[in-house]
Amino acid sequence: MQEQILILDFGSQYTQLIARRLRELNVYCEIHPYNKVPAIDESVKGAILSGSPHSVREQNPPQPDLTNIKGKIPLLGVCYGAQYLAHFFGGEVGKSSSREYGRANLSFVNNKNQLFKSIENNSQVWMSHADTIIKIPENFEIVASTNDVKVAGYQIKEEKTFCIQFHPEVFHTTQGTQILKNFVYDICECKGLWTSESFIDRTVTELKNKIGNDKVVLGLSGGVDSSVTAVLLNKAIGKNLFCIFVDNGLLRKNEFESVLESYKHMGLNVKGVDAKNLFYSALAGINDPEKKRKAIGKVFIDVFDQEANKITDVKWLAQGTIYPDVIESISVNGPSATIKSHHNVGGLPDYMKLKIVEPLRSLFKDEVRRVGKALKIDDNILGRHPFPGPGLAIRILGDITLEKVKVLQDVDFIFIEGLKSHHLYNEVWQAGAILLNVQSVGVMGDERTYENVVALRAVSSTDGMTADWCHLPYEFLAKMSSDIINKVKGVNRVVYDISSKPPATIEWE
Repeated sequence: MQEQILILDFGSQYTQLIARRLRELNVYCEIHPYNKVPAIDESVKGAILSGSPHSVREQNPPQPDLTNIKGKIPLLGVCYGAQYLAHFFGGEVGKSSSREYGRANLSFVNNKNQLFKSIENNSQVWMSHADTIIKIPENFEIVASTNDVKVAGYQIKEEKTFCIQFHPEVFHTTQGTQILKNFVYDICECKGLWTSESFIDRTVTELKNKIGNDKVVLGLSGGVDSSVTAVLLNKAIGKNLFCIFVDNGLLRKNEFESVLESYKHMGLNVKGVDAKNLFYSALAGINDPEKKRKAIGKVFIDVFDQEANKITDVKWLAQGTIYPDVIESISVNGPSATIKSHHNVGGLPDYMKLKIVEPLRSLFKDEVRRVGKALKIDDNILGRHPFPGPGLAIRILGDITLEKVKVLQDVDFIFIEGLKSHHLYNEVWQAGAILLNVQSVGVMGDERTYENVVALRAVSSTDGMTADWCHLPYEFLAKMSSDIINKVKGVNRVVYDISSKPPATIEWE
């Protein structure tokens, strides 16, 4: 039975980061909404209560059922989690005299406490809360303080229950990883067996047992997630895996041919389907981004269903769903109202009547890449930048035409190849070009022009949840602008997007 840490989510922006840090320590963990506590069996070695935008002083604050957790397995409360346990078990939480946000330093540390083993006095931590713990119950013991926050950390005596008002998971808490190590290794006694190799062995065995001799169909995109999904399934069921790669006419320049070629060398059974004209017809005259997504999704399902029906006795549909998609779909407040339609988990129409298999649904993006590396998948596929499901349709602002697609493909090709040739591609998490629905005045030779504007976008990120714009060299941007304007007919102006996420999104639509 695989050991795990349970993380109860109260809506903090940092909850996924807690999980990522534990996974980096080779400890498996799962995030669940605070109001949907799963059954606690012997595989659960400990639990963590996350932070929250809520206050314990609200009229109806988030309250988890800790009946089978507190005092029975090790528990770590972080920020709201710490305030919750103090407030509802006999202490007092009040509004901070000033918002406690940002860097602070520990002025007192009890190094004899298991959670704070090897943590130095004056160690930097990151605070992010408007409330503070004013008073703790008699059976609580303070184990860490800062100059402004007396109860920065405490333990409930006679219990393996520890709480901290700062965030150990963020980069700015310089010894945060050590604190999490102390919790999962020393206090929870985890063995740290969650590795790419163990995941592959376990998943292949599970897939064999689950699928047996049934046939599975998988829609490939050329991206990391679907490629790793395909190789895992191929390892488990071999010839019973049927892959379909649909050309929707919205891929990057020459991508359909190059991706099909790369899959040939991986021993996968892949069929390429040219459906460009069907997608262009469905998108004709549509300007609204969400309507574009829905139109693309509908045509894709129709094409995919038609191809799947040509394979006799298919029982399963494989999907490259990864863990952030799953978390989003079961968030504290239910599925987010702002989820883009192509990010939803599932989305399979009833008439397809196929069972779903999602081998990667427990992995974060960086873990998918590590698994792919362990499977010896080519670096050209593993290192590919993420690419949106609707493709260039949401990088063309306004309606979609074949002419616009060709212009953007040419611009995008120059930009991406430029990043590669200048050894910048691997420094960037995601890059692309956007064709704006405005024209600008320009001069070429002795002629006045009135042509298209394109925006270049390059961001750095870990998983796309947040992103910063890349500070690409001016000389490189100058060359890209010159090459694009000189080589792509119909473009006379290039701009560079310097917006971060938040408040902007990575894609423009």
